[in-house]
Amino acid sequence: MSGALPVKSECLPFHQVPHTTKLFTDFLSWSPKVQPFYSRPAQFSSWIKDETSAVRYDNARRERVANVLERQNSAWGASPETLENIRRFRAGALAAVTGQQVGLFGGPLFSLFKALTAVKIAEEARRAGTDCIPVFWLATQDHDIAEVNHVELPGQDAALETISVSTRAVEGAPVGRIFFGKEIAPAVEKVAHLLGDCEAADWLRAAYKDGESFGSAFAKLFARVFAKWGVVLMDASDPEMTAIAAPVFRSAVERSAEIEKGLLQRGAELEAAGYHQQVKVVPNSTLLFVVQNGVRLPVHRVPGSSSEFLIGEERISSADLLQRIASVSEDFSANVLLRPVVQDYLLPTIAYTGGAAEVAYFAQGRAVYELLAERVTPIIPRFSATLIEPRLQALLEKYTLPFRSLFSGAAAVREQLAAHVLPDDFQKAFDRANEAVQSSMASVREAVIRIDKTLADSAKNAEEKMGYQLEQLRARAARAELRQTEVLGRHAELLSNALYPHKTLQEREIGAIYFLGRHGSQLLDDIYSCMQPDCQDHQLISL
Repeated sequence: MSGALPVKSECLPFHQVPHTTKLFTDFLSWSPKVQPFYSRPAQFSSWIKDETSAVRYDNARRERVANVLERQNSAWGASPETLENIRRFRAGALAAVTGQQVGLFGGPLFSLFKALTAVKIAEEARRAGTDCIPVFWLATQDHDIAEVNHVELPGQDAALETISVSTRAVEGAPVGRIFFGKEIAPAVEKVAHLLGDCEAADWLRAAYKDGESFGSAFAKLFARVFAKWGVVLMDASDPEMTAIAAPVFRSAVERSAEIEKGLLQRGAELEAAGYHQQVKVVPNSTLLFVVQNGVRLPVHRVPGSSSEFLIGEERISSADLLQRIASVSEDFSANVLLRPVVQDYLLPTIAYTGGAAEVAYFAQGRAVYELLAERVTPIIPRFSATLIEPRLQALLEKYTLPFRSLFSGAAAVREQLAAHVLPDDFQKAFDRANEAVQSSMASVREAVIRIDKTLADSAKNAEEKMGYQLEQLRARAARAELRQTEVLGRHAELLSNALYPHKTLQEREIGAIYFLGRHGSQLLDDIYSCMQPDCQDHQLISL
């Protein structure tokens, strides 16, 4: 990177990162084997103009969606830049889309990366002559509360601290319908205490309050974080938005048998090519969920029937199911394979950006696109990075420790640090010295006894004193080694917890709010300066 930049960045190819799938690395390299499963390669610049002309979007639908976006974002405290982007959308702009679960206090670090990648794609599109805005899809319809009700932040003594909130929600309820009570205040203050007096702590206090939902609080936080970037936030669980999306829900019911057949065939093709299926497709699935008695339940076809469906234990005809979609569309939502099609019905999406799992979803979901949509939307891998703060960079340099060494875990890192600073033959050196003293003093005793036998006791006493002093030195050295080992252990834990926590990339585990608290809004500018849409490596960014 240029010396003028406030940060330094180096590339770490994904094939060197543990647990990276073959499907993902083959997609990045655009291997011939992977091409049948995607519409475009990862390199955005190579196809942007072709895709611009391929996007079809109804003007009446655009107006309805724009109205909802303006209402939603205004309620969340949208900046003038965001409202201007909604105006551009209303006038005909396309959308660079990303999305994420509404994790507590903004979720993990990669949530920031997703939003910034959408901003970068929109900027690159505009440079190529296509008006485009960044849109962040809030996944408020997901129902796995355990995935969003906590955040991990670095605490004292190199330990990660998990901060969570308990809610009185019905198990299985969509997280967008779960509201905070008084329990949110102490959780906010706990995070604020860890962050110290900073802008990010003020943002948290303003967004996460009694009466807010997981979705609205997340939206209010991100509206502030990305104020100057003009990111448009979108909650697709809004009743007006689900009413617009209802035709996709109907098609998922009416063509459920075809969709299942297409997905099963696609799964077989992926496995035949040596790839994995990210989503296990179950027989008789419709790819739809419906909220019933507050719980989000999957909708299935009755086995052997094309006109009857099951919601939990309830048996319902296709006609009644379609009528329910028409009357209470807000109760319906898509699973991960149908969601991109819903998203691209609601938005004129030039590209979606997501992580490796979402890239895998798109390999399967192409079968759904081909049945229900006019166009298969391309996916672009989001920006991926590990942020290395100055103290951590200093430790890596002190021990000449390559970042990849962290992939082995804290215990292995501790051994590598010890090998760098502690002598290999520490104990052996004292053993050799003790043997040398005994051997030398044996010769001295023989010599002095030949001269004067009365000196034997003096020689023995001298040998014992030397042995005692040597053992004292050994003990002092051992205590010093232990202290050094304890320091090395703390350093190994610090490096592992901060840079590769739980043997997972930092971006997936540590809360974004921690880095915003430590480095302020400038952090986003620093990260953005390192982003190149056509560079798909993992980045190591030294702050």
